[in-house]
Amino acid sequence: MTAPHPETWLKVLPQGLYCEPGGFYIDPVRAVDRAVITHAHSDHARPGHRAVLATAPTLALMQARLGEDGAGAVRQALAWGERIRINDVDLWLQPAGHVLGSAQVAMEWRGSRAVVSGDYKRAPDPTCAGFEPIACDVFVTEATFALPVFRHPPADAEIRRLLASVALFPERTHVVGCYSLGKCQRLIALLRQAGWDAPIWLHGALAAMCRVYEEQGVALGELLPATVAAKGRLVGQIVLAPPSAVADRWARRLAEPVVCMASGWMRVRQRAKQGGVELPLVISDHADWDELNATLDEVGAPEVWVTHGREEALIHAAGQRGIRGRALRLVGYSDEGSEE
Repeated sequence: MTAPHPETWLKVLPQGLYCEPGGFYIDPVRAVDRAVITHAHSDHARPGHRAVLATAPTLALMQARLGEDGAGAVRQALAWGERIRINDVDLWLQPAGHVLGSAQVAMEWRGSRAVVSGDYKRAPDPTCAGFEPIACDVFVTEATFALPVFRHPPADAEIRRLLASVALFPERTHVVGCYSLGKCQRLIALLRQAGWDAPIWLHGALAAMCRVYEEQGVALGELLPATVAAKGRLVGQIVLAPPSAVADRWARRLAEPVVCMASGWMRVRQRAKQGGVELPLVISDHADWDELNATLDEVGAPEVWVTHGREEALIHAAGQRGIRGRALRLVGYSDEGSEE
């Protein structure tokens, strides 16, 4: 018996990607009865679902973000590689390497296998499990940085640039714009690996996610609140803050701030210039152009579906290697870097 093609059982509906025989959605953009969540960023983990299945760290992060009621009335945690059957569909989660708890959703139905990557990166990250390729018939991928211009440098090299600037301007405060979930904690861990053992100062909006990371066993070292610190106390220090705070009057209260931004979008010089960024740090939590293409080759799927991002370029590159491509054009996912 020929296995059914995944397009016969994975459907794009207004709520999102729907596994018809399993009766569940993956990262739905509207409240649904049953949701499988790849990771806890706000564009993938929405409030109001009745039942939510995800990794334990993702559920903890969702509860911190959305509250007990918003994170699902019924919550089920899956360990890496733990298989369950939902109706007739076998499902398991494997690491995606995006942020703590981020997972790929692997599904098998009647001999047909599809893998939904969620957001992912291939670079090492001390705060989360690394991406693990899964052989499949259809690979459903993001394409946030699917243009040849996006080739991310090693993150530790960017951290060395930051520390060199701190040493060069000891009379100034370095304030780094970063998203509260994933990027913030990765920066802290990378700074610790690079030998920065001084306190790291946080804008109040970053503290809650750091607490969850530490509760999940990710050591971050001494973190102090920047909002209540005297201006002089922050001279020569590193302060992490949301991008919105870096751009407004909050940052101006710091001692001659060196405005930094940690994002894959800092590869685009004009974007850094428009944001008033003095020290752009190209540190991304998404796969770059080379990594996206290498991943397609590693999973060996004859067909790739692209959820959001720069679909055309990735589909064209895949087609040149004999991989069929399809743009799902799912609405509601951010590809403009709100979590970058």
